[in-house]
Amino acid sequence: MNRIQKFFTQIKGLLVHRFFQVLLFIILGLFAYGLMFSNVKPERVQVELFKPAEQTIRSTKTVEDTYKTEQEKEEISKQVADVYSLKKEYAKNKVDLISSIFDSAIEVNKETDPDEDHKEDEDKKETVKTDAQKVSILKEKLTDEVNKNIEESVFLALVQADEDELKIAKDSTITAVNNVMSSRIAASDVENAKKKVVEELGYMSISGDMKKASTSLARTAIIQNVFFDKDKTEEQRRKAVESVEPIRILQGQIIVEENQLVDRDVYRQLELAGFLNTESTIYPYIGLLLFIFLTFAAFYYYFYYSVSKKDNKYNQLLIFSLVFVLSMATMKTVSILADLKNSNLEYIFPGAMAAMLIKILLNDRLAVAMIILLGSYGTIIFNGDTPGNLDFSMGLYIIFGGLTAIIILSRPNFKSKVLVAGLLLSLINMAFVFSLIFIMDSHYTRMEYLYYALAAIGSGVGAAVLTMGLLPFFEAGFGILSSIKLIELANPNHPLLRKILIEAPGTYHHSVMVANLAESACEAIGSNGLLARVGSYYHDIGKTKRPHFFIENQMSEENPHDRLQPETSRDIIIAHAVDGGEMLRSHKFPKEIVDIAEQHHGTTLLKFFYHKAKKHDESTLEAAYRYPGPRAIMKEVAVIGIADSVEAAVRSMKHPTPEKIEELVSFIIQDRISDGQFDECDITMRELSIVKHSLCESLNGIFHSRIEYPEPDKLGQKVKE
Repeated sequence: MNRIQKFFTQIKGLLVHRFFQVLLFIILGLFAYGLMFSNVKPERVQVELFKPAEQTIRSTKTVEDTYKTEQEKEEISKQVADVYSLKKEYAKNKVDLISSIFDSAIEVNKETDPDEDHKEDEDKKETVKTDAQKVSILKEKLTDEVNKNIEESVFLALVQADEDELKIAKDSTITAVNNVMSSRIAASDVENAKKKVVEELGYMSISGDMKKASTSLARTAIIQNVFFDKDKTEEQRRKAVESVEPIRILQGQIIVEENQLVDRDVYRQLELAGFLNTESTIYPYIGLLLFIFLTFAAFYYYFYYSVSKKDNKYNQLLIFSLVFVLSMATMKTVSILADLKNSNLEYIFPGAMAAMLIKILLNDRLAVAMIILLGSYGTIIFNGDTPGNLDFSMGLYIIFGGLTAIIILSRPNFKSKVLVAGLLLSLINMAFVFSLIFIMDSHYTRMEYLYYALAAIGSGVGAAVLTMGLLPFFEAGFGILSSIKLIELANPNHPLLRKILIEAPGTYHHSVMVANLAESACEAIGSNGLLARVGSYYHDIGKTKRPHFFIENQMSEENPHDRLQPETSRDIIIAHAVDGGEMLRSHKFPKEIVDIAEQHHGTTLLKFFYHKAKKHDESTLEAAYRYPGPRAIMKEVAVIGIADSVEAAVRSMKHPTPEKIEELVSFIIQDRISDGQFDECDITMRELSIVKHSLCESLNGIFHSRIEYPEPDKLGQKVKE
């Protein structure tokens, strides 16, 4: 074990204690806080009233300009016209009054003029009243206020007219008054309204005196019917004021341009935006601390309650922490360079590197969590050219790129092609950057567009290059068997695979067959099919020491075991598992591959040689003819062990049929279960049933029935015919 592995092993030993787990998260949180501290520090500017600004100042937040808002409200309130209400009841009242006056005149005339039948009576003639008396009687029927407003000539005309004439005058006057009073008459319009009513009565077909009387009454009835409504006016103004949107200084809005004079209005806006506030505020720092606490509390909860095995959990925790530190340090470096060069260099940040490393080394879930964490922190770190403390476009860029990398690497055969994935990611990054630019409706020159395109390409390629460069260090330091490493080991040109092919071709063919069977079965139960395939390639590497002592390599030669004692044959056969483990260790193979070579037989019994020895010596112990083990711990080892036995057994069958194959597979699995070979493995009975079904399907495809062709002589005879 090298120094790096020893160092990380010691760290993992400390992480067994919860205190050190919490301490690690505290250190990571403080590290992140230290990197982002300067990014949330409130900006202060040096400006003086009535002097040119030294720089262009944009608002870092959205605040309401209360002064301008109040000004706008006052202006809007002044623009609201006074509200005047029409008193419709005035028209009815005046019509009723005119009607009452005419009715009263008609009553007076009836009361004071006797009927024609009684005129011959001299006494009754004395009852006829004079006009003055009639006027007096009429006035008594009306109120003093009405009498005061009516001219004496009007009363005289009313009492002198007959009933028909009064009725005509009444109808005409009421109609004219009603028409005029139905319209809106302001104080300034009263005189015009009176003229209008006079005009309407000018067409009446009655005597002159009666017409004058009607005109006078009508003019008296025309009054102002529209009055200022204070309550409604105030209500309209209140609504108008409420409709005024608050005038705000928007985040990103330019308050003052460089070299622009700072007048009182600009100075006031700078003060509102907090640029002139000399008192330091701690709220941004508290917010950052709370934000970091929430994110790391969530990750601590995940790791603490993870159902993974302890060693794997601590591996995950350390790898996650290292990738986080590397990514944050890279992010801060790119941010500082972007600020120094005053450019959008941040788009070159290889954020997808973290997602690729976590995806390859750990799992998809942690990869997604990592890229979301980096994206959220990126909104703070890359806020140099952005008003405020958050650059959401950069956060979206990081998250989108990372998720894209995870999806690309999830496709078949892409895990071994990180650079190709990086190139594809570059194109997608470039498209995403342009989408952000177009959405924000930004206008740039061709050179600036080219710069953005190159930055996006650099981000994707850089992420791939860094991933490939860092993977070996993580694999060496943590003893991780990544998919890329497995694919490298599966290369047919690998020295050990070539050794098997050249020195033990039968074993090589057997290993390939076992690999096909084991990979399908492992994938069917959700285990690592690639590990099963590669492990199967090397599981019998130990046979290359004595290849001809194994039947698949004898090629019709004499079997050397026929001349050997059972004990000797036993030692040779059993040794291939031990030898294989030693050979793989000497070539620094991953522990998982070594375990497969040593454990694929578990502690099974060499039945053939045991029974052969039993014939010569009844006292032979069964334990002496068992493999040393250990028994399978990983599911992949258990499946490979079953596939190894099944492939050899089916290959020895003369006429395999689906029924015979299924019976044989069931027997081998049941035999291993009863022998306790899976007691240390967490494989379930349901999974074993799935493995059985998968093996039977694969074997039936390999050993399917074939057409029996006629012998060569008979075939030639049929051709001639």
